[in-house]
Amino acid sequence: MSSILLSSNARTARARRSFATGWWNRLPLLPALIFVILVTQLPFVITLYYSLQRWNLVSTTAPRFVWFRNFVNAASDAVFLKAIFNTAVMTFSIVIASVVVGGLLATGLNREFRGRTIARTLAITPFFIMPVAAALFWKTGIYDPTFGILGWITDEIGIGRINWISQYPRLTIIILTTWQWSAFALLILLAGMQSFPPEVSEAAEVDGASRLYVFRRLMLPHLRPFIELTGLLVAMYVLENFAAIAILTNGGPAYSTTNLSYYVYLEAFSSFDLGRASAFGMISLWLAMALTIPMLRVVSGIFKEGGRA
Repeated sequence: MSSILLSSNARTARARRSFATGWWNRLPLLPALIFVILVTQLPFVITLYYSLQRWNLVSTTAPRFVWFRNFVNAASDAVFLKAIFNTAVMTFSIVIASVVVGGLLATGLNREFRGRTIARTLAITPFFIMPVAAALFWKTGIYDPTFGILGWITDEIGIGRINWISQYPRLTIIILTTWQWSAFALLILLAGMQSFPPEVSEAAEVDGASRLYVFRRLMLPHLRPFIELTGLLVAMYVLENFAAIAILTNGGPAYSTTNLSYYVYLEAFSSFDLGRASAFGMISLWLAMALTIPMLRVVSGIFKEGGRA
């Protein structure tokens, strides 16, 4: 009996030493952990605190707690509901278009031809341009009805000079953002295509399979995790699209291009209502998490299955 107790005490002592050693080894990471908590979680707590108050900077009324009234009022705010709709439409359209365009570019650049390195470099260039600079270029050099390229093209074919930003504000945002994020999709999908075993496609061609059949039956299943990862990452970044909307349309006529990020900005720095802006920001965060967390689980599950295989 005493030997059993001694053995149990020894295991307990070893476990305590192991626990202490583990924490001692993690001690150098503590400053970085504290910094990350201060940078990420402290603003979150402050925003949550503001969201429970009625606080307008241009009002003479002192800030006071209204608890969850700002969140309840969001359900009856027509502009906020329209911003949710605009965010969903633009995000879905941009993700689909970016994956399709990036996939087509990756398919073309996955072949051997002269100047392929230069072509790849030029194809991924839009992703490295600052969003503000890209939006300014497209506003003046592409969409402008007098000086823009699209205005000159439509005038040459007899349609006349079209003011794209005024007539098709949401489409202009989708086209510009797709142009930028297609390059990002190209990077991931091209990497997926290059990881496809060439001997598999060669064996299929020897058996008489067409290129379309190889792509549809062999390449697409192989690219599935890459496509879903691309969709997830593009959606996460496009949800907070701000520069293109602020520079091109300023929210659009009748808030036609106002998304959640831009509406939070309007409430905070145009209406100066910190309480409502904080509440809308919290709701936007929860909606983004509700969208991305399930997608992230799907993607991680696919990669785990691929690793076990």
